[in-house]
Amino acid sequence: MQFLLAFIVVGPLVGAVAALLPAPPGLKGKSPGQAVLRHGVTVTGAILLAAIVLALGFDRDHPSKMQATTDIKWIPTLNVRIHLGIDGISLPLLVLTALLTFLCALYSYFKMPVGPSPKAFVALLLVLESGTLATFAVLDLLLFFLAFEMVLIPMYFLIARWGGDQRQAAAWKFILYTLLGSVVMLLGLLLIGLKTGTFDMVALATDNGRGMTTSVQVIAVLAIGIGLAVKTPMWPLHSWLPDAHTAAPTVGSVLLAGVLLKMGTYGFVRIVLPIAPDGMHRFAPYLAAFAVAGIIYGSLACLALAKRGNKGDLKRLIAYSSVGHMGFVLLGIASMTPTGVNGALFANIAHGLITGLLFFLVGALKDRYGTADLDTLSGATGAALYGRAPRLGGLLAFAAVASLGLPGLAGFWGEMLAMFGAFDPADGLSRSAFLTFVAIAGFGTLLTAAYLLVVVRRVCMGTPGTQPHEPRLVDVQGYEAAAWSPLVALTVLAGLWPAVLLGLTDPAVHKLLAGGKS
Repeated sequence: MQFLLAFIVVGPLVGAVAALLPAPPGLKGKSPGQAVLRHGVTVTGAILLAAIVLALGFDRDHPSKMQATTDIKWIPTLNVRIHLGIDGISLPLLVLTALLTFLCALYSYFKMPVGPSPKAFVALLLVLESGTLATFAVLDLLLFFLAFEMVLIPMYFLIARWGGDQRQAAAWKFILYTLLGSVVMLLGLLLIGLKTGTFDMVALATDNGRGMTTSVQVIAVLAIGIGLAVKTPMWPLHSWLPDAHTAAPTVGSVLLAGVLLKMGTYGFVRIVLPIAPDGMHRFAPYLAAFAVAGIIYGSLACLALAKRGNKGDLKRLIAYSSVGHMGFVLLGIASMTPTGVNGALFANIAHGLITGLLFFLVGALKDRYGTADLDTLSGATGAALYGRAPRLGGLLAFAAVASLGLPGLAGFWGEMLAMFGAFDPADGLSRSAFLTFVAIAGFGTLLTAAYLLVVVRRVCMGTPGTQPHEPRLVDVQGYEAAAWSPLVALTVLAGLWPAVLLGLTDPAVHKLLAGGKS
């Protein structure tokens, strides 16, 4: 188990270095480009297989216990250690990361984004995977920061070199926002380490803030929270996200929405809640207020983009929808209750599956039409997918209703539990304020359903004036079905059997909120 976790974290880095080397003559295939893309599929596939074996070997009877741990001295003078481990909170995110990266590598093997050499693309993809996996596996604050920052450079280049229109501006906006947030976050992490004498996340969670005064906790939560809120992204620190998604290649959007956004909310659960509970308690109502503001803002922005004549970009619309969906995650965390935090963690996984599928589908639409403009897709020469590509249209409709929270699919449970948690928040939090937040979030679910159904009607059904006998499009191809089917299956499985996830997260969340006591 220790070896598996270390291999999962370090393996992609080794694969990235190997991707830059010349391919052995017997493995080149038709071209060096094809060989390196196949290398990417092989490495990410091996990491996914290792993650599945790790999950199968995980002790489900004790999901609150850190397992597969490695603890090695690294920088003794700063008391920084190479400390790795997983519990019921981090394991699902680890598997999700490995799965989405493998599916992106598989998709890219058949549909490589237009841009420079495949070598650089595969190497960046693997570095990105390693940094994300490390974020969910490390148990040292400074290592967490390094892993958190490690993903920025590869994502910057994926957008800047393989993106679409306005890619340079979008990439710069992404890197500047996230770097500035990270600088502030580092100050908060250092403050905790200096005041407590350790950067060990397990020891700090067990101490439960007793080594810091309330004022120190408040400052630490404010600093760390800003950095995490930018990555989440929380309104009003979200403005980098729509530009980044619109410009990013398909696989970049899938990984950005499906994995990178989860790093911010994971940091709130793993660091802020257990390590500085008094500071979090002070900021919880404000976090909830920003969360519900994001839910409403994201939904209204999506409705505006979906309106006929507004030249709304479908990728941009889904990016704004992520602002709303992550608002539910933040609302659950702000409740500081086991129910709300479990809902937030469930919504994290559901959003990764569903929004990853949505970005895959929109990328396929853009490949077929050369645009993701909604007015073009729904105009007289537009999509009408049910008639022209029924499987593609059916998948888009499925992903949309999953995203709006249809009961029986993964999107339902996380948002419902987050609102249940906020309905009865932790002791000391204003219940009247949180009831107001729940009411606003509930209205946001109606707006979410409205814009997603408008998208389905316009893109899948067409609009009045659509020609009755338009030519058929290329429907879902074999490699697309292979990349998308796991996301569909897991969305249904998580919706019908939520105990698969909640059985892992619930004991770990209770222990985390109780100060390390099971």
